Parts: sequence; structure tokens; C-alpha cells
Amino acid sequence: MISVNNISVVFGGFYLLDSVTFLINKKDRIGLTGRNGAGKSTTLKMLAGLQQPSEGNIAMASDIKIGYLPQTKVYTDGNTVREEAEKAFADLFALKAEVEHLNQELAVREDYESPAYLKLLDKIHEKTELLAIRGENNIDREVEVVLKGLGFRQEDLARNCEEFSGGWRMRIELAKILLARPDIFLLDEPTNHLDIESISWLESFLQSYPGAVVLVSHDRAFLDNVTTRTIEISLGKVYDYKVPYSQYELLHRERIEQQMRAYQNQQKQIKDTEDFIERFRYKATKSVQVQSRIKQLEKLERIEVEEEDKARITVRFQPAVRSGDIVVSARHATKAYGQHVVLQEIDVDIKRGEKVAFVGKNGEGKSTLVKMIMNEIPYEGELKIGHNVNIGYFAQNQADLLDPELSVLDTVDQVARGEIRKKIRDILGAFLFSGEEVDKKVKVLSGGERTRLAMVRLLLEPYNVLILDEPTNHLDMRTKDILKEALKKFEGTVIVVSHDRDFLTGLAEKVYEFTNRKLKEYLGGITDFLAAKKIDCFREYELLHKSDKSIAPEVVAGGMKESKLSFEERKQWNREIKKARQRVEKAEEEVTCLEKEIAALEEQMATGIVDDKLLQKYGKAQRNLEAAMEEWEAATEAEESLKE
Repeated sequence: MISVNNISVVFGGFYLLDSVTFLINKKDRIGLTGRNGAGKSTTLKMLAGLQQPSEGNIAMASDIKIGYLPQTKVYTDGNTVREEAEKAFADLFALKAEVEHLNQELAVREDYESPAYLKLLDKIHEKTELLAIRGENNIDREVEVVLKGLGFRQEDLARNCEEFSGGWRMRIELAKILLARPDIFLLDEPTNHLDIESISWLESFLQSYPGAVVLVSHDRAFLDNVTTRTIEISLGKVYDYKVPYSQYELLHRERIEQQMRAYQNQQKQIKDTEDFIERFRYKATKSVQVQSRIKQLEKLERIEVEEEDKARITVRFQPAVRSGDIVVSARHATKAYGQHVVLQEIDVDIKRGEKVAFVGKNGEGKSTLVKMIMNEIPYEGELKIGHNVNIGYFAQNQADLLDPELSVLDTVDQVARGEIRKKIRDILGAFLFSGEEVDKKVKVLSGGERTRLAMVRLLLEPYNVLILDEPTNHLDMRTKDILKEALKKFEGTVIVVSHDRDFLTGLAEKVYEFTNRKLKEYLGGITDFLAAKKIDCFREYELLHKSDKSIAPEVVAGGMKESKLSFEERKQWNREIKKARQRVEKAEEEVTCLEKEIAALEEQMATGIVDDKLLQKYGKAQRNLEAAMEEWEAATEAEESLKE
């Protein structure tokens, strides 16, 4: 579909990319990886046609439709969220306008028997049918489903775009790209501004999408679940692996080891040659051999190996006094800002040794509850901190609390005690502070560097409860792994607010979802939570675009192939499709109602008052849900069989 042919990108004599070649096929799922500054975003820009290579070319068919999402965007003001998202259907609106124009022309024609009149009728019929197949009547619903999947509420759709923060406006841009249904998605860090549910929804969307996907991301779980191929950019070259990210990591290490062996052998060869030249440089009898060896060295293509930190440092939190059995206990805890209620009548107990995750959409109250626990904001109700609890708190603004006049090393040394002081430089290295960087003053560090430094301080103090609010925002994958292992070995209690599924997987044993001013508990960890949410939030979109058959195969760039059905047969077929779709929607409504009923019963059982009548009601609802799901599947299959 796209052919990248010997492209190079040169900046001031430095080759960012050097004679790079690879192919992107029709249904490829590619993750671009490499160190910061390796050329990932530049490659995406060239594929999108926004930047030209210094050398070489990128070949693709002229009718390929590309959807490109950059990390940053210049936004357009003046439209509502719905109006902005509907820009994705500009070609469909143009087709609709063309049909209206043709109908107006038909209304004033009276040459009913002429070839031109019959030709106009055929054209109107073709365009009208094309409109129906393209889903003209589904636009409103599809816009709502995609925006809802990306976290918008129904009432948000009528608000102007400029009322939203930059992160939410990036979601609008992403929605436009998804709705346009291009042949290839080029996505640069698409999960940066998404919460955990929206990331899961986007993942499901891309998994079922019939086109190609090329993306850059630091979210390992997202890469593993979406991509099947990894292209690494390293020292101006590309290395193509036909596997997702986690498998790539293993193969990458093997490649680096092989390169290192080849590099060491070449270095020995170079040294032996240089020694020969030096030894016999001034001997006339050896002049021919010396000149030959000099030319040999000049022609030698030097092997380069990307420098890697192979240290596998083990970091542990400092031992602390044992806390009481109940660490945090809340009863009827409520927080409102004026008329806006964020949390209402919250009851929760967090026990010693538990590792829990706070998840949910942005603005649902995760950080608010954390601030209530830390007594940073007033609230109503009761919230108690347990006996002997000593909380280590990592806030999203933790970096701002560091002393700007201290050096990196002094900032850490200030809190280190005992044997751990001998490992300070190793720990700082694990969090990307190495060499002379430890002597920098805090005031010259970037926001991300300050955040990492604040995390190191937390590691070195003796806490028995850790509350971490988005701790992985500025950490690379290796550092996230180090922190995760340290938290898993931590003997105290951990409360993590995070959207990073890979970080939470295997760490959080219990999940609290923040939704509709309440908490919903999931005992199976992040995997069970994600499975439940994926069913809830993606089913509606699947019904709209099951197997991508909403666009019939007859539709091509120039119009539509001649249909094998007559006009009357086509009308009958459309009626049957409509009837089948109504059956699917009815089944969908039944499933939704039963899921809500079961959720209400589960909340009732969670109070601890469970009798036989309640259990029987719960069992009946579960059986009804199973039957409704079977009906939904059967209805969906019947609808699909009509489309085949």
C-alpha cells in the first residue's frame, strides 16, 4: 500500500534516517519504536505527506486516504463538539448535496422519454443508493458513539470546542480521524490524553478496523494489543520485527548481543591492522602491505551499536513500622464544589497490605478522594486514617514541592538513611539521572525530570502506605518496570491512581471504579475490570460496523459497480435488513437493562445483607442475561448473513 524507498533525513550533516526502506501493507498493525529523537514522529510526518525526505521517496496510490494524529495540534474554534466531529463526513455531505442538486434538476425537466432524462434518473438512483449504503442516516448515531467511546458525555456534544482543555480537544481530533475511516491511521502517542476506558475503547476500535495502523506509543499494553509488527528506528536504520512489542523486546536484546559480538570482533581486527601499520610504517620492504592495510581501514564499514544501560537494578522501598489492619475507612463521605457533586455517600475500607487501583474517566473524583484522604480539601461525612499509618504521597504536582536550589544528588541525600546511601547513584541512574546530571540544580530540570526525582525521594523514606497519583506520566518503559517491581515487593499498602494498564496489571489486586459519584469494586484486578468495560463500551460501535460491512463491496472510488439485484429486489432486501437491524437493537436494549439490574443487585449484596430471595433474583437475572446475549448473537448473525 505504501512503499518507503531508500529515504534519508539530514539535519546539518547529521543523518537522522539513513537509506531506510520498508513496506506498509493493507492490513498491517505497526508500532514504531526507538529512543527519543530517533525519528519516529518524523517518519509519521513523511508518511502523512507533511514533510519530505532529504533523499529517496515514498510511493503510494493517489487515492489512499490517510488519517494522521500528531502529538500537538492547532485547533479550530467556533464549532460545537458535534459540528467539529461531523467534519469527518465532508465527502458524504458533498454527495448528499449532489443528490439534492440532481433532484432539483429533475423537477424542472419535461423530456421524460429522452436518453438524457433516463440517464439523469439512473444517476440519481445510483447516487441515492450509494448514500444509503454509506450510512447517511447513521451519521448522528455514529458521531455520538465514537465521542462517547472517547469519554464525552451527551451534554458535551452541544458545547463549543474552545470550552475544553487541550487534552479533550485532542480527543475531538482523534474522533474526526476515526469517523473518517481512512485507509491508514498514523497515530503519534494517541493515548496521551485518554483515560483507561477510552484507551480500551480505542484499542477495540483499532483491533477490528479493516485498514492499516502505524502508531507511536509508550503504552506497552496498547502496543501489544493493537500491533502485530514492530519497526525499530536505531542509529538512522530500521529493524523490522513481525511481532508485537513485548516479543520485539526479546528479539531486540538478541540483536544487540549479536551486534555487540560483531562490534568487538571488528574492533580487534581494527586494532590488529593499526598495530601492523604502526610497526612497519617506516620499513621500505613493507610499504606495499602498509598502504594496502591503510586502504582496507578506510573502506571498512564501521559497526555501530546503540548504547544500552544493561544494569538490572533492584529497588526496594524502605522498611517501615507496621500499620493497623484498616488503613483508610470512609463512611458517607461526600465532596461537592458548589452545586456540582463529585463524590456522594462513599463507603470504603482499605486494608493493610492491599494494592488497589483507582480508575475511571477524568473528572469522576479519583484525585478528589486522594486529596480527601490527605486532608487537603474539606468534605462531608467521615474519613478515618488507621493506627500507625504513615503515608507517602506522590501528587501530580509533587515536582513543584522540591527545593529548586538543591542539586539532584543533595535532594535525594537529604532523605536517605543507612545502607541505602551507598546505592543513591545507582537508583538515580535507574530513574535516568546519570554522570554529571546528578549535580544539576532542581531549578534547571524539566517538569518530567523533577517528577522522576520526586519519585526517587519517595523510594528512600520509610512509609507503610503509598498513595501515587499518576506516577508513570514521565517514566520510560524500563523505569516503569523498576518502579512496578519495587511496589510489588512493598509490604505495606499501595493506592495507585493511573491509566497505565500495563503498570497496573499484576500490581493492583483490587480495582475501584469511580463512576456517577460512586465507587464500584472489582475484586479480580485490572484485567477483569477491562474485560467488563470493553463489553459495555464497545458493543454499540460493533453493531454499527460489524466486520466493516456497512460499506458494501460494490462501492469503489468512482462510484458503484452494477448491482446484481433489480430495483424491486433491492427494496425488499433493504426492508429485510431494516427488520434484522431492529431485532439486533431490541436484543441490545434487553442486554443493557439486564446488566443494569445485575449491577444494582451486586451493589445490594455488597452491603452484606444477602438472603435466599436476593440470591434467587440474582441467579434469575444472570440466566436472563445469558439468554439475551444468545439472542443478540443470533440476531447479529442473521443481519450479517443478509449482507453477505
